[in-house]
Amino acid sequence: MNTLLLSLLLAVTAQAPADLLIRGGTVVTMDGEHRVLEGGTVVIHGARIESVLGATEPLPDAAQTIDATGHLVIPGLINAHGHAAMTLLRGIADDLALLEWLESYIFPAEAKNVAPDFVYWGSLLGCVEMAKSGTTTYADMYYFEEEVARATETVGIRGVLGQSVIGFPAPDYETPEEALVGAEAFIEKYKNHPLIIPSIAPHALYTTPLDIIEKAHAIARKHGVPFQIHAVEPPQENDQMMERLGKRTIPALDDAGILTPGVILHHAIWLSDEDITRIAGSGASTSHNPQSNMKTASGLARVPELLAAGIPVGLGTDGPASNNNLDMFEEMDTAAKLHKLVREDPTAMPATTVFHMATIGGAQALGIDDRVGSLEAGKLADIVLIDVRAPELTPLYDVYSHLVYAIKGGHVATVVVGGKLVVRDGDILGVDENDLMERANEIKAQILRSLETP
Repeated sequence: MNTLLLSLLLAVTAQAPADLLIRGGTVVTMDGEHRVLEGGTVVIHGARIESVLGATEPLPDAAQTIDATGHLVIPGLINAHGHAAMTLLRGIADDLALLEWLESYIFPAEAKNVAPDFVYWGSLLGCVEMAKSGTTTYADMYYFEEEVARATETVGIRGVLGQSVIGFPAPDYETPEEALVGAEAFIEKYKNHPLIIPSIAPHALYTTPLDIIEKAHAIARKHGVPFQIHAVEPPQENDQMMERLGKRTIPALDDAGILTPGVILHHAIWLSDEDITRIAGSGASTSHNPQSNMKTASGLARVPELLAAGIPVGLGTDGPASNNNLDMFEEMDTAAKLHKLVREDPTAMPATTVFHMATIGGAQALGIDDRVGSLEAGKLADIVLIDVRAPELTPLYDVYSHLVYAIKGGHVATVVVGGKLVVRDGDILGVDENDLMERANEIKAQILRSLETP
């Protein structure tokens, strides 16, 4: 936001009563100084944070107050990569190598079952799961992305939503050229939406021709929206690209002009030192998805090296069919411990680094850190309250230690997105969970029937 405009906005709103105060908690700001304010207050006016106050500062009048005593007050978590609708395929195939899992199970099941209704209910299920466990913004790549947007808006969280483009007939578009047209229409429809940040998302270089990816990138640049792509996730991908293009994945993307600011490389596991240098020089970012990559034995991204090179790295769950949950607290715990184990170094990936990746770092990776990721004046009021008055969270010495190693999604009590309550006392607002689960089980029966027929 323009600095002068922000100053004027704050000056005007400061004269009126606040809409909401969140007061008395331990406020973990994730601002530039990483301030932690004991007994602090977040002042909200409309959709934005008006101010963050210390315990002794005077408070304005407010229409509503939430007592955050006994709670951590944190920025909403940012899930930097996923496929929300795949909640409906959770557990359908496990304990398989990535390409076998995809090509023998997931792609066939999707071909028979993915339709607008499937995507809406699966995404709604995923958004409810994310909201209740503290995620307020997530990045998504899937088909029928308008249905993902509809589900996201229903729950009331924020989505960086990428219409998928892939090099074979997909559930929504028969050809990649048709998918490009559909993706651009999706971008134009949602580019000014308060919750939806539209994106374009070619699946991967091993599934999508390079010329199609170049066209998708041109659409992203034309509209100034994020561009998402899976990159060097399978161990075989670099060898496949050498055979097909005469180059490894990252050089192929870079030489084609595709590595630019606004590009998010999901997974980015099998990187050479040269690859890291290329990404760092391009302004592109990456997402780290440790639980999914562990489960498919795809490898471990070189996150410390990426961060040392100045590359923004967000933390993601990936889809619930390859994780199999969307709990970002579990993802943080795994990310911190896995790198320590593999490197035989307990100082690798400290808790503060990992929590940074799940908040402001994820926002930087998605190019939205001017709006979300920290609790600061002028940013959108995306806020999570965690009740730490529980035996397993007592005593509390260090907030980052608790946030990464002790807290789970079930400890989330309240979620606010854009100044509006989305979760209260652990319950989702505006969605009938029983009806949602009933619909999910109906779709499960449909999927099982479809897999019985050739």
